[in-house]
Amino acid sequence: MLSHERIWSALDALAERHGLTASGLARRAGLDPTAFNKSKRHGADGRDRWPSTESLAKVLSATGASLDDFMALVGGRPDSDSTIPEGAFPPQAGSIPLLGFAQAGSGGFFDDGGFPAGQGWDVVDFPAQPAERPGVYALEVQGDSMMPLYRDGDILIVEPGAQIRRGDRVVVRSREGEVMAKVLNRQSPRSVELISLNPDHPNRAFDLSEIDWIARIIWASQ
Repeated sequence: MLSHERIWSALDALAERHGLTASGLARRAGLDPTAFNKSKRHGADGRDRWPSTESLAKVLSATGASLDDFMALVGGRPDSDSTIPEGAFPPQAGSIPLLGFAQAGSGGFFDDGGFPAGQGWDVVDFPAQPAERPGVYALEVQGDSMMPLYRDGDILIVEPGAQIRRGDRVVVRSREGEVMAKVLNRQSPRSVELISLNPDHPNRAFDLSEIDWIARIIWASQ
């Protein structure tokens, strides 16, 4: 039976399968990042809101899932015949993907939304349950460009798709492949201004078109 609860649960399950939050799934499908938020699933008058067929079609296209895969999730049936599409990083219980900063600047390690993808990732234990924050990954600091806040060998836990605000510590990847940890000073519809953690390094400013992705740092091993 198609019910409001089962449809939304299936979308959540599909997002989790790909290591995404509901917001990350919407972003990957080219939709408004808030389209699948829990607050959008009911109207102000309490009436149920259903995802549109167009939204579902975009989600299936973006994830490589078939309609049968989705209906299996709606019905709560295991979909043993379906697999994670090539390039998607399979979530691992008790651990998250780990990559060095130098490697993060290379191609093939992230999808268009800044989520882990491809091969070559290591794993590291996460100090919380990965299911609580699907899509998180770790970057290992290399060099002294982030001193004195982050030292060589420190591990940064990063959450792509998370809302970021002024003053947040973030990891930014430019379209040229440069990866950096900075403090967000200002973000407008056209530009991003970043403050360097190391006073010996200049602050940076980019046109938004020059940015591949921005992800929030939520934890660091220090």
